[in-house]
Amino acid sequence: MNVGLIGVGLMGHGIARNVLSRGGHALGFLDHPGNQPTDEILSLGGRPVASPAGIAEEADVILLCVTGAPQVEAVMEGLLPALRPGTVVVDCSTSLPETTLRMGARTAEAGCAFLDAPMTRTASHAHAGTLNLLVGGEAATLERVRPVLDSFTETVTHVGPLGHGHRLKLLHNYVSVGFMTLLAEAAAQSADAGIDPAVLVDVLAQGGGASAALDRLSPFILKGDRSGLPFAVANAAKDIDYYREMSEAAGAQRTIADGVSAAIRGVAGEAGAQAYVPELVRLFRKGGGV
Repeated sequence: MNVGLIGVGLMGHGIARNVLSRGGHALGFLDHPGNQPTDEILSLGGRPVASPAGIAEEADVILLCVTGAPQVEAVMEGLLPALRPGTVVVDCSTSLPETTLRMGARTAEAGCAFLDAPMTRTASHAHAGTLNLLVGGEAATLERVRPVLDSFTETVTHVGPLGHGHRLKLLHNYVSVGFMTLLAEAAAQSADAGIDPAVLVDVLAQGGGASAALDRLSPFILKGDRSGLPFAVANAAKDIDYYREMSEAAGAQRTIADGVSAAIRGVAGEAGAQAYVPELVRLFRKGGGV
Protein backbone atom coordinates (compact mmCIF):
# COMPACT_ATOMS: atom_id res chain seq x y z
CA MET A 1 0.00 0.00 0.00
CA ASN A 2 0.97 3.64 -0.39
CA VAL A 3 1.17 4.97 3.17
CA GLY A 4 1.29 8.59 4.27
CA LEU A 5 2.54 9.53 7.73
CA ILE A 6 2.08 12.86 9.47
CA GLY A 7 4.13 13.13 12.67
CA VAL A 8 7.64 11.65 12.75
CA GLY A 9 8.16 12.17 16.47
CA LEU A 10 9.40 9.68 19.05
CA MET A 11 6.53 7.29 18.25
CA GLY A 12 6.09 8.17 14.58
CA HIS A 13 9.74 7.53 13.80
CA GLY A 14 9.42 3.91 14.93
CA ILE A 15 6.18 3.54 13.01
CA ALA A 16 7.84 4.84 9.84
CA ARG A 17 10.84 2.50 10.03
CA ASN A 18 8.61 -0.54 10.50
CA VAL A 19 6.08 0.38 7.80
CA LEU A 20 9.06 0.44 5.44
CA SER A 21 11.31 -2.34 6.75
CA ARG A 22 8.81 -4.87 8.12
CA GLY A 23 5.76 -4.06 6.05
CA GLY A 24 7.46 -3.29 2.73
CA HIS A 25 4.99 -0.48 2.03
CA ALA A 26 5.78 2.74 0.20
CA LEU A 27 5.91 5.68 2.60
CA GLY A 28 5.63 9.42 2.20
CA PHE A 29 5.99 11.50 5.37
CA LEU A 30 5.21 15.15 6.02
CA ASP A 31 8.40 17.20 6.01
CA HIS A 32 8.09 19.18 9.23
CA PRO A 33 10.59 20.95 11.53
CA GLY A 34 9.20 19.03 14.52
CA ASN A 35 10.23 15.66 13.06
CA GLN A 36 12.89 13.50 14.66
CA PRO A 37 16.00 13.07 12.45
CA THR A 38 14.83 11.20 9.35
CA ASP A 39 18.11 9.84 7.99
CA GLU A 40 17.13 6.24 8.71
CA ILE A 41 13.67 6.73 7.17
CA LEU A 42 15.19 8.21 4.02
CA SER A 43 17.71 5.35 3.80
CA LEU A 44 14.84 2.85 3.88
CA GLY A 45 13.07 4.56 0.99
CA GLY A 46 10.78 7.01 2.78
CA ARG A 47 10.06 10.23 0.91
CA PRO A 48 9.50 13.69 2.40
CA VAL A 49 6.32 15.43 1.24
CA ALA A 50 5.86 19.18 1.50
CA SER A 51 2.22 19.42 2.65
CA PRO A 52 -0.73 17.42 4.02
CA ALA A 53 -2.43 17.86 0.65
CA GLY A 54 0.58 16.24 -1.00
CA ILE A 55 0.24 13.29 1.38
CA ALA A 56 -3.48 12.97 0.57
CA GLU A 57 -2.93 13.05 -3.17
CA GLU A 58 -0.89 9.84 -3.21
CA ALA A 59 -1.73 7.74 -0.13
CA ASP A 60 -4.14 4.81 0.26
CA VAL A 61 -3.71 4.91 4.06
CA ILE A 62 -2.79 8.00 6.08
CA LEU A 63 -1.42 7.63 9.62
CA LEU A 64 -1.65 10.58 12.00
CA CYS A 65 0.74 10.62 14.94
CA VAL A 66 0.54 14.16 16.31
CA THR A 67 0.28 15.70 19.77
CA GLY A 68 -3.44 16.09 20.36
CA ALA A 69 -6.87 17.19 19.19
CA PRO A 70 -5.94 20.71 17.92
CA GLN A 71 -3.12 19.26 15.82
CA VAL A 72 -5.40 16.52 14.43
CA GLU A 73 -7.97 19.12 13.37
CA ALA A 74 -5.32 21.36 11.80
CA VAL A 75 -3.84 18.46 9.82
CA MET A 76 -7.27 17.31 8.67
CA GLU A 77 -8.02 20.78 7.29
CA GLY A 78 -5.09 20.25 4.93
CA LEU A 79 -5.97 16.64 4.11
CA LEU A 80 -9.73 16.80 3.53
CA PRO A 81 -9.82 18.83 0.28
CA ALA A 82 -7.24 16.55 -1.34
CA LEU A 83 -8.32 13.09 -0.14
CA ARG A 84 -8.90 10.53 -2.86
CA PRO A 85 -12.15 8.52 -2.55
CA GLY A 86 -11.57 5.33 -0.58
CA THR A 87 -8.62 6.60 1.42
CA VAL A 88 -8.51 5.50 5.07
CA VAL A 89 -7.25 7.96 7.69
CA VAL A 90 -5.97 6.28 10.86
CA ASP A 91 -5.49 8.59 13.83
CA CYS A 92 -2.85 7.12 16.16
CA SER A 93 -2.65 10.30 18.24
CA THR A 94 -4.05 10.73 21.74
CA SER A 95 -7.08 12.88 21.01
CA LEU A 96 -10.60 13.62 22.22
CA PRO A 97 -13.51 11.33 21.24
CA GLU A 98 -15.60 14.34 20.20
CA THR A 99 -12.87 15.48 17.81
CA THR A 100 -12.69 11.95 16.42
CA LEU A 101 -16.43 11.87 15.71
CA ARG A 102 -16.32 15.27 13.97
CA MET A 103 -13.33 14.33 11.83
CA GLY A 104 -14.89 10.95 11.05
CA ALA A 105 -18.08 12.60 9.79
CA ARG A 106 -16.17 15.02 7.58
CA THR A 107 -13.98 12.23 6.22
CA ALA A 108 -17.07 10.19 5.36
CA GLU A 109 -18.50 13.17 3.48
CA ALA A 110 -15.34 13.09 1.34
CA GLY A 111 -16.00 9.45 0.42
CA CYS A 112 -13.28 8.14 2.74
CA ALA A 113 -13.05 6.38 6.10
CA PHE A 114 -11.64 7.30 9.51
CA LEU A 115 -10.39 5.09 12.34
CA ASP A 116 -9.17 6.13 15.76
CA ALA A 117 -6.26 3.88 16.68
CA PRO A 118 -4.33 5.33 19.63
CA MET A 119 -1.23 3.51 20.83
CA THR A 120 -0.22 2.04 24.14
CA ARG A 121 3.37 1.25 25.17
CA THR A 122 6.44 3.42 24.65
CA ALA A 123 8.85 4.75 22.02
CA SER A 124 11.08 1.69 22.42
CA HIS A 125 8.13 -0.50 21.44
CA ALA A 126 7.46 1.75 18.44
CA HIS A 127 11.08 1.26 17.37
CA ALA A 128 10.75 -2.51 17.80
CA GLY A 129 7.41 -2.66 15.99
CA THR A 130 5.54 -3.98 19.05
CA LEU A 131 3.03 -1.25 19.82
CA ASN A 132 -0.55 -2.05 20.81
CA LEU A 133 -3.42 -0.26 19.06
CA LEU A 134 -6.96 0.36 20.34
CA VAL A 135 -9.04 0.74 17.19
CA GLY A 136 -12.46 2.35 16.97
CA GLY A 137 -14.51 2.33 13.76
CA GLU A 138 -15.89 -0.11 11.22
CA ALA A 139 -14.44 -3.62 11.48
CA ALA A 140 -14.35 -3.93 7.69
CA THR A 141 -12.29 -0.75 7.42
CA LEU A 142 -9.85 -2.08 9.99
CA GLU A 143 -9.36 -5.25 7.95
CA ARG A 144 -8.57 -3.17 4.86
CA VAL A 145 -5.67 -1.45 6.58
CA ARG A 146 -4.56 -4.27 8.87
CA PRO A 147 -1.51 -5.12 6.71
CA VAL A 148 -0.18 -1.62 7.41
CA LEU A 149 -1.03 -1.67 11.12
CA ASP A 150 0.45 -5.13 11.58
CA SER A 151 3.82 -3.84 10.38
CA PHE A 152 4.40 -1.76 13.53
CA THR A 153 2.31 -3.50 16.19
CA GLU A 154 2.17 -6.58 18.36
CA THR A 155 -1.57 -6.38 19.05
CA VAL A 156 -4.38 -4.61 17.19
CA THR A 157 -7.65 -4.68 19.13
CA HIS A 158 -10.98 -3.59 17.67
CA VAL A 159 -12.60 -1.93 20.70
CA GLY A 160 -15.89 -0.71 19.21
CA PRO A 161 -17.34 2.08 17.09
CA LEU A 162 -15.56 5.27 16.10
CA GLY A 163 -14.44 7.25 19.16
CA HIS A 164 -14.08 4.25 21.46
CA GLY A 165 -10.37 3.95 20.69
CA HIS A 166 -9.65 7.41 22.03
CA ARG A 167 -12.07 6.99 24.91
CA LEU A 168 -10.24 3.85 26.04
CA LYS A 169 -6.83 5.44 25.50
CA LEU A 170 -7.78 8.31 27.81
CA LEU A 171 -9.05 5.84 30.40
CA HIS A 172 -5.79 3.89 30.05
CA ASN A 173 -3.60 6.97 30.35
CA TYR A 174 -5.57 8.30 33.31
CA VAL A 175 -4.93 5.07 35.20
CA SER A 176 -1.29 4.83 34.07
CA VAL A 177 -0.30 8.47 34.63
CA GLY A 178 -2.41 8.60 37.80
CA PHE A 179 -0.56 5.63 39.30
CA MET A 180 2.83 7.08 38.35
CA THR A 181 1.96 10.50 39.78
CA LEU A 182 0.89 8.94 43.08
CA LEU A 183 4.07 6.85 43.22
CA ALA A 184 6.29 9.81 42.33
CA GLU A 185 4.79 11.86 45.15
CA ALA A 186 5.35 9.03 47.62
CA ALA A 187 8.92 8.49 46.39
CA ALA A 188 9.64 12.21 46.75
CA GLN A 189 8.37 12.18 50.36
CA SER A 190 10.44 9.06 51.03
CA ALA A 191 13.59 10.70 49.66
CA ASP A 192 13.00 13.87 51.69
CA ALA A 193 12.72 11.68 54.80
CA GLY A 194 16.07 10.02 54.05
CA ILE A 195 14.74 6.52 53.36
CA ASP A 196 17.02 4.31 51.28
CA PRO A 197 15.40 4.26 47.81
CA ALA A 198 16.27 0.59 47.35
CA VAL A 199 14.37 -0.24 50.54
CA LEU A 200 11.35 1.75 49.35
CA VAL A 201 11.28 -0.03 45.99
CA ASP A 202 11.73 -3.43 47.64
CA VAL A 203 8.91 -2.84 50.14
CA LEU A 204 6.52 -1.65 47.43
CA ALA A 205 7.45 -4.49 45.07
CA GLN A 206 6.67 -7.10 47.73
CA GLY A 207 3.32 -5.56 48.62
CA GLY A 208 0.44 -3.58 47.21
CA GLY A 209 2.73 -1.17 45.38
CA ALA A 210 3.88 -3.79 42.87
CA SER A 211 2.82 -2.45 39.47
CA ALA A 212 3.81 -1.31 36.00
CA ALA A 213 4.12 2.18 37.50
CA LEU A 214 6.77 0.94 39.92
CA ASP A 215 8.60 -0.89 37.13
CA ARG A 216 8.72 2.28 35.04
CA LEU A 217 9.73 4.68 37.81
CA SER A 218 12.17 2.42 39.70
CA PRO A 219 15.16 3.22 37.45
CA PHE A 220 14.77 6.90 38.30
CA ILE A 221 14.06 6.30 41.99
CA LEU A 222 17.17 4.11 42.30
CA LYS A 223 19.63 5.65 39.82
CA GLY A 224 18.17 8.86 38.44
CA ASP A 225 17.71 7.14 35.06
CA ARG A 226 14.75 8.62 33.18
CA SER A 227 15.47 7.00 29.80
CA GLY A 228 13.03 4.10 30.12
CA LEU A 229 9.98 6.35 29.82
CA PRO A 230 10.60 9.28 27.42
CA PHE A 231 7.13 10.77 27.97
CA ALA A 232 7.06 14.49 28.71
CA VAL A 233 5.33 15.88 31.79
CA ALA A 234 3.53 18.33 29.48
CA ASN A 235 2.02 15.44 27.51
CA ALA A 236 1.00 13.67 30.71
CA ALA A 237 -0.77 16.83 31.86
CA LYS A 238 -2.48 17.14 28.48
CA ASP A 239 -3.74 13.56 28.59
CA ILE A 240 -5.10 13.94 32.12
CA ASP A 241 -6.90 17.13 31.13
CA TYR A 242 -8.36 15.39 28.07
CA TYR A 243 -9.66 12.71 30.44
CA ARG A 244 -11.18 15.41 32.65
CA GLU A 245 -12.80 17.05 29.63
CA MET A 246 -14.21 13.70 28.47
CA SER A 247 -15.52 12.97 31.97
CA GLU A 248 -17.13 16.38 32.29
CA ALA A 249 -18.92 15.90 28.97
CA ALA A 250 -20.20 12.53 30.21
CA GLY A 251 -21.30 13.89 33.58
CA ALA A 252 -18.90 11.50 35.32
CA GLN A 253 -17.03 12.00 38.59
CA ARG A 254 -13.46 13.25 38.16
CA THR A 255 -12.40 14.19 41.69
CA ILE A 256 -9.19 12.15 41.65
CA ALA A 257 -8.39 13.24 38.09
CA ASP A 258 -8.64 16.87 39.22
CA GLY A 259 -6.09 16.12 41.94
CA VAL A 260 -3.71 14.40 39.52
CA SER A 261 -3.95 17.34 37.14
CA ALA A 262 -3.28 19.85 39.93
CA ALA A 263 -0.27 17.85 41.14
CA ILE A 264 1.31 17.64 37.68
CA ARG A 265 0.56 21.20 36.63
CA GLY A 266 1.89 22.44 39.96
CA VAL A 267 5.41 21.41 38.87
CA ALA A 268 5.04 21.70 35.09
CA GLY A 269 6.67 25.09 34.74
CA GLU A 270 8.89 26.02 31.84
CA ALA A 271 11.53 23.42 32.75
CA GLY A 272 9.24 20.86 34.37
CA ALA A 273 7.00 20.57 31.30
CA GLN A 274 9.86 19.18 29.23
CA ALA A 275 11.00 16.76 31.94
CA TYR A 276 10.07 13.11 31.55
CA VAL A 277 7.39 11.62 33.80
CA PRO A 278 9.89 9.68 35.98
CA GLU A 279 11.38 13.06 36.92
CA LEU A 280 8.20 13.87 38.83
CA VAL A 281 9.99 12.10 41.68
CA ARG A 282 12.52 14.95 41.66
CA LEU A 283 10.04 17.75 40.91
CA PHE A 284 7.80 16.74 43.84
CA ARG A 285 10.65 16.97 46.37
CA LYS A 286 11.05 19.92 48.75
CA GLY A 287 12.30 22.82 46.69
CA GLY A 288 11.53 21.00 43.45
CA GLY A 289 14.47 18.67 43.85
CA VAL A 290 17.00 21.49 43.59
